Amino acid sequence: MALQKLSHSFTKIGFKPLQTTVRNILYSLSFSLFFVVQIVGQETNKTADVQIPVVQDTTEKATPRTADSLTINAERVLSEKSQDTTKKDTIPAETSYLTDNVVYSATDYMRLSRRENKMYLHDNAQIIYGDIQLNAGLIILDNNKNEVYAYGIKDSVGAYSQAPVFKQGANIVEPDSIRFNFDTEKALIYNSRTEQSGFRIKNEVSKRVNDSVIYMQNVKFTTSENVDDPEYYFYARRIKFVPKKKIVTGLVNMYIADVPTPLGLPFGYFPFTEDRTSGFIIPSYGDERQRGYFLQNGGYYFAISDYVDLTLLGDYYTNGSYTLSMESAYALRYRYRGNLRFRFENNLNSERGFPDFSRTTTYNIQWNHSQDAKANPTSRFSASVNFGSSNFFRQSTNQLNTPNFLNNQINSSISYSKTFPGDPQVNVNLAATHNSNTNTGTVNLSLPNMNASVSRIFPFAPKTGTKKGLIHNINTQYNVRAENRIQTTDDDLFTGRMFEDAQMGIQHSIPISTNFKIFKYISASMGTNFQENWVFETVEQSYDENLNNGAGGVQRDTITGFDAFRTYNFSTSLGTTIYGTFNFDKDKKIQAIRHTIRPSISYSINPAFDQYYDTYIRPIDDDPLTPEIETEEEVEYSRFQGGFFGAPSNTFSSSIGFSISNNLEAKVKSKDTTATEAEKIILLNNLTFSTAYNLAGDSLKLSPISVRGNLPIIKNKLDINFGAELDPYALDNNNRKIDVWNINNGGSLFRLTRASANFGYSFSSKDFERDRKETDPLDNQVLANGGRTDDLFGDTNFNDNQSYVEDQDTEVGDFKNYNYKIPWSLRLAYTVNYSNNARQNEISSHSIMFTGDVELAPRWKVGVSSGYDLKDPGFTFTSLRFQRDLESWRMSFNWIPFGPRQSWNFFIGIKASSLRDIKYEKRRQPDRNL
Repeated sequence: MALQKLSHSFTKIGFKPLQTTVRNILYSLSFSLFFVVQIVGQETNKTADVQIPVVQDTTEKATPRTADSLTINAERVLSEKSQDTTKKDTIPAETSYLTDNVVYSATDYMRLSRRENKMYLHDNAQIIYGDIQLNAGLIILDNNKNEVYAYGIKDSVGAYSQAPVFKQGANIVEPDSIRFNFDTEKALIYNSRTEQSGFRIKNEVSKRVNDSVIYMQNVKFTTSENVDDPEYYFYARRIKFVPKKKIVTGLVNMYIADVPTPLGLPFGYFPFTEDRTSGFIIPSYGDERQRGYFLQNGGYYFAISDYVDLTLLGDYYTNGSYTLSMESAYALRYRYRGNLRFRFENNLNSERGFPDFSRTTTYNIQWNHSQDAKANPTSRFSASVNFGSSNFFRQSTNQLNTPNFLNNQINSSISYSKTFPGDPQVNVNLAATHNSNTNTGTVNLSLPNMNASVSRIFPFAPKTGTKKGLIHNINTQYNVRAENRIQTTDDDLFTGRMFEDAQMGIQHSIPISTNFKIFKYISASMGTNFQENWVFETVEQSYDENLNNGAGGVQRDTITGFDAFRTYNFSTSLGTTIYGTFNFDKDKKIQAIRHTIRPSISYSINPAFDQYYDTYIRPIDDDPLTPEIETEEEVEYSRFQGGFFGAPSNTFSSSIGFSISNNLEAKVKSKDTTATEAEKIILLNNLTFSTAYNLAGDSLKLSPISVRGNLPIIKNKLDINFGAELDPYALDNNNRKIDVWNINNGGSLFRLTRASANFGYSFSSKDFERDRKETDPLDNQVLANGGRTDDLFGDTNFNDNQSYVEDQDTEVGDFKNYNYKIPWSLRLAYTVNYSNNARQNEISSHSIMFTGDVELAPRWKVGVSSGYDLKDPGFTFTSLRFQRDLESWRMSFNWIPFGPRQSWNFFIGIKASSLRDIKYEKRRQPDRNL
């Protein structure tokens, strides 16, 4: 079929198959291949193949025959891939290292430059990539290099602000500018600031190799809070910084106030760790007048586990004295916590061969343990042990704590209690106690001792409902106490002699009581108590004429074996409460006064237990007027005298007791105008008068009247406690009490025989500014050593550990109005006692003790602790304290100007515990031979 001739010239030129020659075909193929190559060469960054649908051509193509022998299929040629003879590039295509999404934001604008392929973020810009966060005033994100640049920007006054902050995990860096690569996570940081474990680091250039290693140049690091203008710093030209682990430096030098000092090291290693690590403890050095040069508190620290540690320390003096100590702390969350201390000292005073040479060995064991209340609701174990030589705190070489030295009692207690739930409930307590008198050297031990009790049983009470009346309220319980008591001395402790005077006893008691109402307003109670006492030693007494070289005397023999005695008594009481209110006008400041009176009367009877008494006959001195007549007397004694529970009474007693208690309260108009109720204040608290009258006595039946009370002066701040004793009987010429009323003997109705008053007051300028922190008894070494709880002697510690007190939490106040509110604190303790039992009419003791601190200037604190004896005029123990807070440093001077503990101590050092060995300390020790 012949093709129709087309009229368009382009078509006519492009499709002339009937006029095709070999030359024309070659020209057409070359031109087509050229376009194909050009199209492929322009293809860039193909991300996906787009499938273009092919429309099938239904036009039948003619295949003309010509005389030419070469036949070329143009469609097949065009479909073949071009054969590029150019050598292929062997470098693989670069792949992206971004492993996470990059999130960015800015407040002002975010501009994308297509020509530079960069993103500009301005004002409060932020980029987050994985755990990396970057904040700055200006951030430039380079997509070509996968890098980010961060800078600060100028504010309205031309000052730079919004400096970059680079944060990765817990590490924070604050530079002037930063360049960071997302692919390698390397960075160049300029003028950066960072903080690690209390160290603040500032440097000119930092190269961050990875998240574990940073190299720095021209570095200053310090513990000062102001890293731009520190009081001191260490300077190094180059350092290697491993976050949370260490700083390794080359030559390092110490600067104080930007002035270089001779203190330097050829290299430095500063470890950082949040976990405890084992290591050596560098000792401190110095000299002492009596013991020579010394090394103190050197040793090794063992970080055994997360639950327990161990510190071994030692001191050595050139005269041969030495000290060994061990400290350990342990804790298990929700179970228990505690600490253990042991110290042994071998002290040599002066030099061998000199007349003043002496040697003493002392030791001290301290153990504190507390159990968490959640650990076990039915059992509890606790310990508070302070056991050792009586003269430990007087002779110790570097443990001179003033409150502990002035305390003459050392106490210890270990106890375990167990509750057996049920009806009735059973409670068992096992304990061991210790008491030492540091003045006399007497040691009292109670180990073991056991207390067990059965809870109250109401045998006649209904199983449901309330208990009413005398019968329903009858109750009883059972108690048992067993104890082994030892009294010895320091010299006999831990020897066989300490058990020679040991005593053991067991006491059973069954109290029975009830209570009920009489006429609805009177409360009545009555009860009896039965006791049985078991002992294992008794005494037998007799008169022996051969004792005392024939002069005669009482022979006391100890009988070993079980014996017991039983006692019982009966008591009853009546009491009520009477209220009296005096109302005033509502517009008055005082709106009402209420007087509460609680009178009570009691009766008790104690039989005479004569069955436990024996007698022996002894002669009495001959009458010089009738020497030929020999006289004898019968002496009554109990075999239980001097025993564990003493001897039962052989005197019948039937007495009536009287008591009346008074409270006086007032309602005053509240200062708060919005308050709807008046404020209640206490004017007089528990003013009590009590006495007793012995119906069975043959003389002196009326007991002295006891008066005691409490007078509140400042609510919850100052209370005055007072007491007195009034005796109605007179004295004879020998100052002995006689059965004659004092008023009938020419005196007053009552004779004042004793009176006392005391108060303690603590106040400061910050009482109403912030709450006080409670001290954990386990962490308070003063309490552990038996010191006062009120800290009346101030903080006067002369031991080396006081040098390491870190005071980073001290609040730095605003000094703007400092002159108008000088911080101060004051604690007072006042005591006066009057005695007139035998007409001595004297003040037996009268003293005032005080301690106070005042900040004379910002960071300057002066303190004094002292007392004055008003009876025998003179100052008691006195100490002066001067403290200077040097921000990163602390300086103190403690001085005891007079007395047996006369001494002084000067210290200056860095507060941070990581640099605790950078210090200077000089002291003059007290004379321990006094």
